Amino acid sequence: MHPLPHVYTAVADGADSGAVALSSDRLMPIFAAPPPEFGGEGKQWSPEGLLCAAVASCFILSFRAVARAARLEWQDLECRVNGTLERQDGVLRFTHLVVFATLTVDSEQDTTKYLRALEQAERGCLIANSLSAARELKIDIEARASVRSPLRVAR
Repeated sequence: MHPLPHVYTAVADGADSGAVALSSDRLMPIFAAPPPEFGGEGKQWSPEGLLCAAVASCFILSFRAVARAARLEWQDLECRVNGTLERQDGVLRFTHLVVFATLTVDSEQDTTKYLRALEQAERGCLIANSLSAARELKIDIEARASVRSPLRVAR
């Protein structure tokens, strides 16, 4: 990791209607528009969806780091974030974020250590830590037989 502080820059460019172009150095631009709840068509990312996606992706990246440090092997992690937007004290804001994490591991693994690693990843997610919304983590750990290629014997 580079020494702190880190500075990140994003640029938004838009006209009086239509999508807003979002860009940052060395990245492909994406476009955002209002969600259907605010009169948009729902065909592009919205700021609200991007916020939930930022929390979800940060959670997975945080779990990767925790699992790597703990030498935990895993197959897949799906993270869905539901963000509740409400008017509070006369201001629209996200009041509650629920992170639904579904982790797939080998059936032979002790799931207790994975549960702790998922909880640690949630506490370490810098995006969620930067928000004032209440947070909730719901975990599902699925144990599956590992996907290994069949052993081939030379004849």
